[in-house]
Amino acid sequence: MATGWSGRERVLAALAHEQPDRVPADLWAEPSVWLRLQQALGCDVPAEVCAALEVDVRYVEPVYPADVVRAGVRQNMWGERWREADTAMGREWQHIDGALVGAGSLEELECFPWPACDQADYSGLVAQVDAAGDCAVFYGNADFFERPALVRGIEQFLVDTVEHPDWVEYLQGKFLEFFVEDFHRAMEASRGRIDAFLALTDLGSQERILLGPEARRRFIHPALRILAEAVHREGVRLLFHSCGAVRELVPELIDCGVDILNPLQPAARGMDPEGLKREFGGRLSFHGGIDVQYLLPLEAPETVRGEVRRRVGILGAGGGYILAPSHNLQADIPVENIRAMYDTGLRA
Repeated sequence: MATGWSGRERVLAALAHEQPDRVPADLWAEPSVWLRLQQALGCDVPAEVCAALEVDVRYVEPVYPADVVRAGVRQNMWGERWREADTAMGREWQHIDGALVGAGSLEELECFPWPACDQADYSGLVAQVDAAGDCAVFYGNADFFERPALVRGIEQFLVDTVEHPDWVEYLQGKFLEFFVEDFHRAMEASRGRIDAFLALTDLGSQERILLGPEARRRFIHPALRILAEAVHREGVRLLFHSCGAVRELVPELIDCGVDILNPLQPAARGMDPEGLKREFGGRLSFHGGIDVQYLLPLEAPETVRGEVRRRVGILGAGGGYILAPSHNLQADIPVENIRAMYDTGLRA
């Protein structure tokens, strides 16, 4: 559906709480889903899938140090580790305890070979930005709590928040230092073309918040403010991802500088679109909200269209919404339902 609006104009208008010609869209998917979509749509690369579905956002990234696989265990530059396992979706890499699970002192944490931005290659960003054309450009993967927890071991990391809070702050500091510098290098390499920066850490289950108020004040709010201040100085918006029932945290997230909330998990308690838009729509934009747990894998395309139309009507009123799935599109979602979700006629 051709219009006079570019994808970037559409996204920026929505994020400014102005009504674009139609609700803009983004696409997050597992690698196997990208391949299925390429085959179904006759596309050679993911960018062609995005163009076919009229997706308005493109992501750019530098080349980071490659993961290392030894004895069946994969480890990334941060010390996160995975092992392959059989799942309902086939063989997949699943997280196991990270490289620092056995560390018994702050000195041991300090001795880890922490990554530096000098190890990343940003030279390809300008070409990626040029390839994005007139779409909005999003960047980043700044996890400042959950990823350190995976490196330390989630259970041990949560114990550390009580017994060794200085260790937690040290680990967070290493991640934040990297991500802030990474953002600035990406801005320079992309000629300032980044429109939104992604930060993430899961704060909720489907029923409740995972961290109490004191822990959030010490370990979540300061980190978010550091990231928000860094990107806002460059005129970039902060997109924050947390799964789960996080509605009661939204005022805190706004206060910390979050501009866009993802993923609006419909199956989680309190994440109804009417309440979110009514209470926070004037101060916050929304990204996501199309259910990957029940709607997209289980319902018929016409049901998907009806729910997409309903959410676009609620969340997209007056701007402030980017259509996207409530997590990466999974392997159990039929292509027909994905195509129904991205029907541009539903977004007008």
